[in-house]
Amino acid sequence: QVQLVESGGGSVQAGGSLTLSCIASGYTGTPVAMAWFRQAPGKEREGVANIWRSGAANYANSVKGRFTISQDNAKNTVYLRMNSLKPEDTAMYYCASDLRTGTWSRGDYRYWGQGTQVTVSS
Repeated sequence: QVQLVESGGGSVQAGGSLTLSCIASGYTGTPVAMAWFRQAPGKEREGVANIWRSGAANYANSVKGRFTISQDNAKNTVYLRMNSLKPEDTAMYYCASDLRTGTWSRGDYRYWGQGTQVTVSS
């Protein structure tokens, strides 16, 4: 049974940094792709970044140049380094894997983590 567990969230001031981690357990190999999403209260879920097994990555325009997604395939762990954080980055951040259909940012993922809260104060 696949499980995704996020960690690393917290409260920071604007301009600060955080690194989120997501450990994927239960896979017999390396996930083909993993992604980070976020959802703020009253807003739709937003795809933040994804990374393929090859290392190729995609980013939402809102985080390009500030966030970096990376992975450690040996540990089935994906990271999201978030720099220059802004109050509008405040949200619950979720890890997802196994894209079944659609694009990386709007598709249907089979597995989701429970989320980790990121709060950025001005």
